[in-house]
Amino acid sequence: MNTISTKIPTIPTEQDARWLRIMARDKTADGQFWYSVRTTGVYCRPSCPSRRCNPENVAIHATLAEAKATGCRPCRPCRPDEGPESYKQTIVAKASRLIEIADEALSLSELATAVGLSPYHFHRLFKTATGVTPKAYANACRAKRLRHELDMNQPMTDAIYNAGFNSSGRFYENAPKMLGMTPRNYRAGGDQEKIRFAVGECYLGAILVASSVKGVVAILLGDDSDALLRELQDRFPKAQFIGSDADYEALVAQIVGFVENPRTDLALPLDIRGTAFQQRIWEALRAIPLGQTMSYSEIATRLGMAGSARAVAGACAANALAVAIPCHRVIRTNGDLSGYRWGIERKRHLLEREAERALNLHTL
Repeated sequence: MNTISTKIPTIPTEQDARWLRIMARDKTADGQFWYSVRTTGVYCRPSCPSRRCNPENVAIHATLAEAKATGCRPCRPCRPDEGPESYKQTIVAKASRLIEIADEALSLSELATAVGLSPYHFHRLFKTATGVTPKAYANACRAKRLRHELDMNQPMTDAIYNAGFNSSGRFYENAPKMLGMTPRNYRAGGDQEKIRFAVGECYLGAILVASSVKGVVAILLGDDSDALLRELQDRFPKAQFIGSDADYEALVAQIVGFVENPRTDLALPLDIRGTAFQQRIWEALRAIPLGQTMSYSEIATRLGMAGSARAVAGACAANALAVAIPCHRVIRTNGDLSGYRWGIERKRHLLEREAERALNLHTL
């Protein structure tokens, strides 16, 4: 008795439309299918950065379970068992660590090669995940290292090279931008650094704004203007403070206007001082849209640091630039407002006003 076969005939891999996406390392195909390679005994995601293989040795699978059933092991470079977001977080975390421990600045190509991506895709992924470019993050790491070396009170030449500078000329060119002052003044505890300041009033109470020559270095909120002044003096114990004038009061008025009527961006030069880790988190906070919030855990996960919610909370607490770095937009996973350096009620008022403003902008 003759039977009719119902088995769907297979086509050669190189004639399968999915093979073209594998050849192109198409990231949008990740999660849609997987492939295994008989000669190497591994299975991969379509965007795997490993060397291209002979299609005769490749089998394409519609599900991850099918790929595992081949008996092959997961590819180490592309981690096909992980979801797309987890894969991105792994890459960002690895690149961040490489930047932090490098004795000298790594080029974009070197970093991209180390994580198995093209420079273009690595740059885009890193900036999307962290809110800063690899170069900006590397600069923040170098600034942190420079501060550490200067704090060690060793000879300036040793500090220069230990911080990763190849020449003293390059060091003296970049140091003021990293420190907000000359290296000599930094070692003296900010002695003679000039800080302009003024105190104003907004619906949240007293507001103090202070600036260095580089930009706004502090925006403090509170009930008592004298207490805010003492806080500023504690932050810059050896600085020379210059009281407000008409021009500077105009800047304070601009910031008060931003608090009273929130917008998408406070277009002011900022002198953001903190560790590389803190600056990375603060940049992520600045990327949270007006009228929206994120949890500490979500911020940590976005930066490739799942499980570091407490560290994110610590960076929020260390922020001295209220509203300019919107740490008030970070809440607990259950929706609670949690702590806020300038008080829970101020945080609540800021979020309510921003939500109202965002709704009005949306309905225009």
